[in-house]
Amino acid sequence: MEWQPDEQGLQQVLQLLKDSQSPDTATQRTLQKLEQLNQFPDFNNYLIFVLTSLKSEDEPTRSLSGLILKNNVKAHYQNFPPNVADFIKRECLNNIGDPSPLIRATIGILITTIASKGELQTWPELLPQLCNLLNSEDYNTCEGSFGALQKICEDSSELLDSDALNRPLNIMIPKFLQFFKHCSPKIRSHAIACVNQFIIGRAQALMDNIDTFIESLFALAGDEDSEVRKNVCRALVMLLEVRIDRLIPHMHSIIQYMLQRTQDPDENVALEACEFWLTLAEQPICKEALSGHLVQLIPILVNGMKYSEIDIILLKGDVEEDETIPDSEQDIKPRFHKSRTVTLQHEGGEGEEGEDIDEDEDDDDDTLSDWNLRKCSAAALDVLANVFREELLPHLLPLLKGLLFHPDWVIKESGILVLGAIAEGCMQGMVPYLPELIPHLIQCLCDKKALVRSIACWTLSRYAHWVVSQPPDAHLKPLMTELLKRILDGNKRVQEAACSAFATLEEEACTELVPYLSFILDTLVFAFGKYQHKNLLILYDAIGTLADSVGHHLNQPEYIQKLMPPLIAKWNELKDEDKDLFPLLECLSSVATALQSGFLPYCEPVYQRCVTLVQKTLAQAMMYSQQPDQYEAPDKDFMIVALDLLSGLAEGLGGHVDTLVARSNIMTLLFQCMQDTMPEVRQSSFALLGDLTKACFPHVKPCIAEFMPILGTNLNPEFISVCNNATWAIGEICMQMGVEMQPYIAMVLNQLVEIINRPNTPKTLLENTAITIGRLGYVCPQEVAPMLPQFIRPWCTSLRNIRDNEEKDSAFRGICIMIGVNPGGVVQDFIFFCDAVASWVNPKDDLRDMFYKVRVHLILRVFILWRV
Repeated sequence: MEWQPDEQGLQQVLQLLKDSQSPDTATQRTLQKLEQLNQFPDFNNYLIFVLTSLKSEDEPTRSLSGLILKNNVKAHYQNFPPNVADFIKRECLNNIGDPSPLIRATIGILITTIASKGELQTWPELLPQLCNLLNSEDYNTCEGSFGALQKICEDSSELLDSDALNRPLNIMIPKFLQFFKHCSPKIRSHAIACVNQFIIGRAQALMDNIDTFIESLFALAGDEDSEVRKNVCRALVMLLEVRIDRLIPHMHSIIQYMLQRTQDPDENVALEACEFWLTLAEQPICKEALSGHLVQLIPILVNGMKYSEIDIILLKGDVEEDETIPDSEQDIKPRFHKSRTVTLQHEGGEGEEGEDIDEDEDDDDDTLSDWNLRKCSAAALDVLANVFREELLPHLLPLLKGLLFHPDWVIKESGILVLGAIAEGCMQGMVPYLPELIPHLIQCLCDKKALVRSIACWTLSRYAHWVVSQPPDAHLKPLMTELLKRILDGNKRVQEAACSAFATLEEEACTELVPYLSFILDTLVFAFGKYQHKNLLILYDAIGTLADSVGHHLNQPEYIQKLMPPLIAKWNELKDEDKDLFPLLECLSSVATALQSGFLPYCEPVYQRCVTLVQKTLAQAMMYSQQPDQYEAPDKDFMIVALDLLSGLAEGLGGHVDTLVARSNIMTLLFQCMQDTMPEVRQSSFALLGDLTKACFPHVKPCIAEFMPILGTNLNPEFISVCNNATWAIGEICMQMGVEMQPYIAMVLNQLVEIINRPNTPKTLLENTAITIGRLGYVCPQEVAPMLPQFIRPWCTSLRNIRDNEEKDSAFRGICIMIGVNPGGVVQDFIFFCDAVASWVNPKDDLRDMFYKVRVHLILRVFILWRV
């Protein structure tokens, strides 16, 4: 007997569904009542009944019923009685051809949600029945079935290509290909979208039909339906990644087609086609394939970089002054703290972040966070500039002049974006034009349109390296002066762009900024009182970057007096659970490191609060692990940022941190943090351990027996940054321990030797590993020297580009002492040792003597071996 609803129950459910659509405050209570009805086993039968059988009801109510049922399936499907689950599945398949597109789509969503709960295996009739329904004469049934299949293909592509389901794709893909010629554009579009799901995964059934697929795509190239064209473009972009071999014979025609589609009147099609150039740029054949087409492609990409009318409306392009309008919280992106990674200084440059670098370059219009044609065109031009370099300029320069001086601000703005997009790839070719262009861009910082001022900030930041390489009065001083004015602009977008650009300029200019520090600080501090919430967070970054860039030059009473009061005021204002603490703590960490003893008057409350944050987070994590039903998981970023600020304090204050450590339980907390399950917590813990070892070793020493085994187990290069910081901390500890390090050598040496010999290991980790091996050899040469032949060659190549400093000094002393103990271990790689020694610019006199003695000794040994 088929289930039938009770009339009274049905009316009650219908009333609740209608009430939940009303805009008043009672809606929440209605939704709670609907949730409570889940305790009745057949409540979900009522929901499917309203969706599929109550055709007299309005569509929004029926669809809502289906969406509530979908949420119930997601949350409680395993608790559905078998007869209820069977009834729902049967009703879905019987009504997939509902006359209403909205109801068909809702049923499709419901089917794929049930399928994703492991039901593809236990609902064997689903796929065959949907595939059979594709043959229906009834359009609605065919379209509804295809809609459901498309969602299943999106959600379960891997499972469909597995033995678990007996490889249904062998039947499905040839079936889908037949529908590429269907008379309905909607059906054609579904068919392509279904097959597209299996390109990136290289599903075997698709690879077996790849030529038919490509021919079918070519046949649809001129389709009048924009959705079909979009899916054809998407397919060709993905095929470029996975089966370029099949496209190469047709590449000229495909490029011509994509040039047309990148100018498609439908922006969604144009965007999909524009992705083609981004993907092609990553292929080895790019230069050869595109060289003859640049003359057509470059103007198309440049044209795509203009703001559309909709963009300007969304960005409030007509609003010039909005600094007094508070930010809405949804405009503020969540911030994620990047844990501290210990790096070394290199010849001719600053410390390198290596594997942690995140290049989010084309960040010129953030609030349009959706990927759009403008952003895609700019990104494509950027990557193509990196492929073609100066060869791009003959096609670009004639266009640029017309754009940059155009009276229409939208066109002028796009020209400035073009100039920024090519900065990295075409820098060498642009150098002759920069003396003229940079002053023009600086002038654009005063343009009456806010969107022109903001893009000028971004583009100028892309040329900051060149600006800094010129005499300061030529461009650096005028640029800095105008950027600081823009930091105080009346428009929030310009403030943001100027702050970000100034941070980039700070990184490039470093101590060149020292003469202007008073002026810079006046501006940044004034911005504290002016900025709304979102830009305040970016201002913290600019201040932190300034501190990193000028270092101890900031430690002047005049500067401290300007900078610290507003920072500490914000610090006192924020609660412990406020995520705005992240950027503020990061900023304070840089400031503390730069100010050194100048931070002393502020250090105690800052230190105590950091320790409290770590303690609170650990306690919350403990409660959550014991009773996950009653407590929420803590946000460990609070602890990570606090550990990093403690590192900054230890590094900046040195021995002055001793009394703070003595009065706190930081070593106990550190022991717990070093064993945390989250890699970023361990990473920051080891950085702090190394900094405390340098600053106040007497407090660390009693814990060494407990700490060393933990450090040893974290020498795992699968977690590069954790491994890097653990390695560095071991090196710092052994310099303090001296010969007392001997019992711990066996815990770490084999892993370190393995890391230094590992292929594709990031440079930062190799360098820190080499330093630590050298330091271990310095304090315990008898234990380490026997392994010299296993690490001497990679050791030498890893340290040849490091600047002269204390770490390098101790590591080379260690290697010289080890060679004294085991000279035979180096003879085969003598030339590498000489090369590493030659990297020294100015070694201390006694180290120079050591180098001389080792070389004489080794030359004699090589000579004797040669004679023998």
